Amino acid sequence: MSSEPNPSQEPSSPLFAAIYDPATVFFERTFLRPHREFLVADLDGTVLDLGAGTGAMFPYFEGVATATEFHATEPDPHMRRQAAEKAKTLATPIRIESSPAEALPYDDATFDVVIASMVFCTIPDIESAMSEIARVLKPGGELRFFEHVVDDRWRARVQSALEPLWKRLAGGCHLTRQTGSQLVADRSFDVVEIERLNLGVTPIRPFVRGRLRKRAASATR
Repeated sequence: MSSEPNPSQEPSSPLFAAIYDPATVFFERTFLRPHREFLVADLDGTVLDLGAGTGAMFPYFEGVATATEFHATEPDPHMRRQAAEKAKTLATPIRIESSPAEALPYDDATFDVVIASMVFCTIPDIESAMSEIARVLKPGGELRFFEHVVDDRWRARVQSALEPLWKRLAGGCHLTRQTGSQLVADRSFDVVEIERLNLGVTPIRPFVRGRLRKRAASATR
């Protein structure tokens, strides 16, 4: 029997949601800032913040004058509640849905950009999520991501040892995923840019960030 959460069931991590913002405030103000700015650079059109958590990306949407519409998803009700409260303090309207990444409640070709910021570590089925992202993106639309991934040598061994307990405490977060490789291998997308960054502290280290562009339908066959 699989121990992974069922995408049809709403995940719930009240303790993790409660401590997330206080625990990350220093990192948000320091090394995470330029990478969140990378995700919103030159945004235009309709934007989806996938797995928005407590809404860490929301303040960065305020300075994006050209983007016409913002949406977000967050399946954890406790994080979603905090994200909704954060959205209320901003001038930019953000519509937040509860759906998981594997079952997005949007029509085909809705979005110009999908942003994924430290969310693929918690998605149970990455392949299904990528299929949904490709479906809701317009041809030529972008997936922009910033994700932590498995490290090398002794750090990878530490991550493997910690992962079972870490997943329980950190809302289903996986420490040993090779997210960058999985994303760039998806045939629905072309790689615009990708970079491995030796940021963070073990076990949350290193990161990958990048942009993928959705191919035209004929190019994916």
